[in-house]
Amino acid sequence: MRSRFEPDRQLTARMVVTMFLLGLVYVAFIAALIVLLKSVVLVVVIAAGLLGAQYWFSDRIALYAMHGRLVTADEQPQLHGVIDRLCAAADMPKPRVAISDMDLPNAFATGRNADHAVVCVTTGLRRRLTTEELEGVLAHELSHVAHRDVAVITIASFLGVIAGLIVRFAFYSQLFGGGRRDQNTAVVLVAVMAVSALVYALSFLLIRALSRYRELAADRAGVMLTGKPSALASALTKVSGDIARIPTEDLRTAQAFNAFFFTPALGPGTAVANLFSTHPSLERRLEALAEISAELGEPGSRTL
Repeated sequence: MRSRFEPDRQLTARMVVTMFLLGLVYVAFIAALIVLLKSVVLVVVIAAGLLGAQYWFSDRIALYAMHGRLVTADEQPQLHGVIDRLCAAADMPKPRVAISDMDLPNAFATGRNADHAVVCVTTGLRRRLTTEELEGVLAHELSHVAHRDVAVITIASFLGVIAGLIVRFAFYSQLFGGGRRDQNTAVVLVAVMAVSALVYALSFLLIRALSRYRELAADRAGVMLTGKPSALASALTKVSGDIARIPTEDLRTAQAFNAFFFTPALGPGTAVANLFSTHPSLERRLEALAEISAELGEPGSRTL
């Protein structure tokens, strides 16, 4: 798919490098599990099954977790209208449109490709933003689809998910079944946990490094399409400020999907080092938008 969204060669290069490195880690991971568990069929079947499920059903999984539902143009004419205009301007297929009945102000795009993409907006976001601000957020999300980084993040996240699941399985298996196992089995389980934990840590860092850059790329591509950096900056400021007032329980529900969100679901007082963050800081994003505003000669760019 070729769209009018500004291409980003650096993003493409970073996605290729990230997938290559994760592929190496994944192959080493599977090989280690085969050696430790002595069952090629079991490991391959489980790994392939989970990867297939994550790739083919990522949109349904994300919508279910975020209490989202697909909506028609009759149900949400304004939302569909904004997406229709942006897709026409970008010359790209229109994704399915969904609403999540959560007060958490956010939006995300998911799906394995442009023909199976979904853009979901929460009711909390709709309530807080003007039409121009909403357009900026949706252009940002559509650029993720156009750049194909949604599918890359979905596949890349799989390795961390399976490694995390194996760590938990091995831990509880050792915790509750230790009395029924010999020493060799216990050593194998500990080794599986160690390998899985290392793989999880490596994938965690690689995914977050890619995620931070792709958010800046989506900000840029989105505002180059709309020509309104100030609208996106205003939306970012509103959303980032309001997320701090969202109940902790709602934030915990959403945090597993931070890599897919417009802004991360982090509560008040959360101190996340840059190395571990899925998104650039608000200050970094506003600074980048101010630079784009100056490039475009947008009125008020000096105070953006």
